[in-house]
Amino acid sequence: MSFLDHIVACNRHDLSGFLPFAAAGQHVGWIRHGLAARLAASHPVLRLTGAALVLDAALPDHAARSAAMDAVVRAMERDGLVSGRRDEFYAVATHVGAAELMRVERAAVSAFGIAACGVHMTGFVRRSDGIHVWVPRRSRDKSTYPGMLDNTVAGGQPAGLDIVENLVKECAEEASIPAELARRALPAGAISYCMEAPDGLKPDIQFCFDLELPADFVPRPADGEMESFELWPVARVMETVRDTDAFKFNCNLVLIDFFLRHGLITPDDPDHPALCAGLRRTMPRPPVASSPRAS
Repeated sequence: MSFLDHIVACNRHDLSGFLPFAAAGQHVGWIRHGLAARLAASHPVLRLTGAALVLDAALPDHAARSAAMDAVVRAMERDGLVSGRRDEFYAVATHVGAAELMRVERAAVSAFGIAACGVHMTGFVRRSDGIHVWVPRRSRDKSTYPGMLDNTVAGGQPAGLDIVENLVKECAEEASIPAELARRALPAGAISYCMEAPDGLKPDIQFCFDLELPADFVPRPADGEMESFELWPVARVMETVRDTDAFKFNCNLVLIDFFLRHGLITPDDPDHPALCAGLRRTMPRPPVASSPRAS
């Protein structure tokens, strides 16, 4: 394996298996052909055209679109097409920072190929022998990626909460990091990838933060998401990322970005340019000729 293998894996997808999904006349996601046909046959608010699955353009506003989609998602849950409801909603827009068109239950975001955002923080300590990173292990009874290694703190970005406030919340919930300390985390850019998964498409963006922690601070699990934390020399973290699949898939990319920014992967590495370019992928868009339009 190599660092680059993780980036390739997180960007493996075939858009020929998907149709664009549109709301308010705008492209907002991707949905598999078979699922699109099934939903259009069952839900009058969804119309299947030759180019896209389109949410009824007559829905007048954000609230109406959100309610219509929630009814669809609840029916999908009853039919076994979506599982793992969290009653946590994600913003749906044409791109990050654009006006929010509606909100969708987190569990259904991949089914509709909607861009999901999250926050990932690398907590580290500087010692005389170099950087050490706090590495948590996910709880064995988690519904997703149980028992895998993770970033020090990570979580999805719910609608209606700003990014830094979400990070502060996740720091408290996952690692018992107090707000005053969490607010010292430094924003370090973002990574993006587009990955095909069993439940759909993941065109995701993860906002990255670094937090240098006091030498005597020990993160502790608080909400049951993580089972333990260990402080690893960064060389061990690098070897584990490079040589194994022990970390949750997107955590590898966040850590590779950390290694690059801290000069731990140097420009002399033959994969250095590909790693830098591969961490920030442009989100897929439908061809102009087939862009969905409201009707």
